[in-house]
Parts: sequence; C-alpha cells; structure tokens
Amino acid sequence: MSIQIRPIEEADFTQLVALFKEFAIFEKAPELMTNTVEKMIAEKDYINGYAAVNEENTIIGYATCFFAYYTWIGKSFYMDDLYVKPEYRAQGIGTKLINSIIDLATKEHCSKLRWQVSEWNTPAIGFYKSLGAQINETERNCDLIL
Repeated sequence: MSIQIRPIEEADFTQLVALFKEFAIFEKAPELMTNTVEKMIAEKDYINGYAAVNEENTIIGYATCFFAYYTWIGKSFYMDDLYVKPEYRAQGIGTKLINSIIDLATKEHCSKLRWQVSEWNTPAIGFYKSLGAQINETERNCDLIL
C-alpha cells in the first residue's frame, strides 16, 4: 500500500470533517465536534497540517498543528490532532504524520512540540513515549468555549 503524506488542502475539507467526527467518537466526545466544511473554508488561513492519502485519494489520517509561543521556552509548535483510521493503524502512518510535524517544527526553529493525549489511550501513550516524548501528568486542560 502506497500512502502519501502531504499538506492539507482546501479540497480535503469534506473528508477531513468526516474524520474529525470519527475522531471525536473515538475520543468519547462526539458532541464537542461542531466544525463544518463551511467554517473551515472561512477559516482556511488558520488550518495547517498533513493528510495521509491512499491510492484512491482517500484521506485515511491527518495531523493538524499551529505555532504557539510559550513564555518559558519561546517559539513552539502545537499538534492539535493526530488521527489514523483504525483499519490503517500499526502500519507506520501515524509515525509518518508526526514526523512531518516534527520536521516542520525543526525547520521553523521551534523550541518544542506539544500535544495532548487522553489518559485512557494507552496505545497512543506508548507510541509517543517511544518517540521520546515526556508525558506531563500534572497539567490539565482548561477550555473556555466562546
């Protein structure tokens, strides 16, 4: 199977919204996924990341990211999501996606890459630790929905 990792394009938005919904179900929070194709088109200047695409031009995984600034360390990169459809997992696709994010953060001279992982998602925690990531057990998310 040949998988291409490429930057997300506007033409991907319909497939991505379907994957966002799938990921929200996986995360046990489907009610929190309120994004739409129309909203993505209006906000396309803020969408960064990579799509994993198979031979049929179907997106089977994605990683989204953005620049951040942390006062203690400086310019950084934040990976918002990394998701691969269940039937394509354990084939190196997640590794290719996160390596694309790491490569971009390195190229842009970021001091660190940060992301979240659900405490119940032990396969993902193991994967991230195998990359050398440090899992912070102290901090908790604070979201204010506007």
